[in-house]
Amino acid sequence: MTRPPSNAAATAEAGATAPASAVAVELRGITKRFPGTLANDRVDLTVRRGEIHALMGENGAGKSTLMSVLYGMERPDAGSIHVDGREVSFASPSAAMAAGLGMVHQNFKLFDSLTVTENVVYRAEPRRFGLVDRAAARRRVRELAEEYGVSVDPDARVGALPVGLRQRVEILKLLHRGARTLILDEPTAVLTPAEADALFAVLTTLTGQDRTVILVTHKLREVLEGSDNVTVLRDGRVVARLRTADTSADAIAAAMTGRAVDLDRVHPAGTPGEAVLDVEGLSTTGVHGVGLTVRAGEIVGVAGVAGNGQSELVEALAGLRPVTAGRIGLKGTDITHASATERRARGLAYVPEDRHAVGTAPAATIAENLAMGHHRASLSSRRGLLPPAAVRAHAQRLVERFGIKAATPDVPASALSGGNLQKLLIGRELTHEAPLLLVEQPTRGVDIGAIQAIHDELIAYRDAGHAVLLVSAELSEIRGLADRVLVMYEGRVTASYGKAEADEATLGLAMAGGTTSPAVPASTTAPAPLNATAPERD
Repeated sequence: MTRPPSNAAATAEAGATAPASAVAVELRGITKRFPGTLANDRVDLTVRRGEIHALMGENGAGKSTLMSVLYGMERPDAGSIHVDGREVSFASPSAAMAAGLGMVHQNFKLFDSLTVTENVVYRAEPRRFGLVDRAAARRRVRELAEEYGVSVDPDARVGALPVGLRQRVEILKLLHRGARTLILDEPTAVLTPAEADALFAVLTTLTGQDRTVILVTHKLREVLEGSDNVTVLRDGRVVARLRTADTSADAIAAAMTGRAVDLDRVHPAGTPGEAVLDVEGLSTTGVHGVGLTVRAGEIVGVAGVAGNGQSELVEALAGLRPVTAGRIGLKGTDITHASATERRARGLAYVPEDRHAVGTAPAATIAENLAMGHHRASLSSRRGLLPPAAVRAHAQRLVERFGIKAATPDVPASALSGGNLQKLLIGRELTHEAPLLLVEQPTRGVDIGAIQAIHDELIAYRDAGHAVLLVSAELSEIRGLADRVLVMYEGRVTASYGKAEADEATLGLAMAGGTTSPAVPASTTAPAPLNATAPERD
């Protein structure tokens, strides 16, 4: 994915001063305040035509707010915006689009029931005799796809497309509307490595045709391999402006966090105890005959290319997907057909992949979200009502412990950035000391400093004697945390490796459907007997 220098970068490398016309976007002295928060503090940002410019910073550093100001979703309290050398003031995203800007959000703005063509041309349809010219619309989408190397079927229903192709549809929408500068907010947060590489190939084609890309991301590898320049924000201020070819992952991480960060830390193995989770012959939609054991004091990682049954397996274990065959045991109790509520009561905690739709209630406050799930046991109630003071005090403790950046615990969870919402979810589930933690993508969309903190929390949870089943798309995360690694391929566990064996080459081969040796059993000890009538734990 290593990117050749852009025209702007080549000019800078030669020591020449780029002309004013080469500047695509310039923000000068942008200041934006919210109640209790100074989100942007006199921020300057210059992005040149034909470059990929990465904007980095910890969760809550002000990146999203700055891009919201640029795209007309927020009005700055001070400062000015210049596009192609002209000072502008955007009252709405529509005004920003008219000036040649386009933004792809983390949560795509697409209609699943419509085709690719219908989504791309929506509200900008070519017309003939006053009617939508469907043939011209389809032709336009094909031409754009071919011109920019975006491989997608114009007649496909968007709802049936994988997430990587949906993102390309969003990019085609912007290109159809004439966007010259594209803002991409965490574009690879939900992509597989192969999809991320394909995206950067498209971005390179765009910038080769004098388009500009502003990339908001936390992923250092992508920034180092795919961008020309980097601007780093910390606490609402610019703390570093770096030429990508002249910097390193360690330097960017230090600028983001203000401290040295160990990016490649591999934690020592734990000391496994008795089996907490026993799964035998489990089948459900997308999962076939899976058996595994997770012990107290152990993290078992599940690796695999997205779509090979990992999410379906975890949903079945959490009680969100019916089991068609096999059985699930938790601390010796058969929970195969127990409800999600019963499983939580018996000692299961769950961090789902989809933090918005499954993990949290966006309209509820931060305090209410932090109280959910185990509130009956952990917060004393009066006549079925939770005391507001106790709920708020509980929330304040977790906000401070997990570094959740919010003005107060009383704001809705929807006001949090994706990374801070993830901290909320992790904090809530770890607090209750459940014997078993199921955790999917624990650091997706989370900044570097918070990743390290979350990893430390998971290791501490393991070392306190809890069992953790970890699903992650990041092999470095799996290798750094897991005591054992299971590989899923086409809905089956096809390989199991100890910590020392789980190098990237071995895991990559197994994830692609081949193994260097036959899959070994997930457990080498006999599972604990399952007892459907065992009493609940105190």
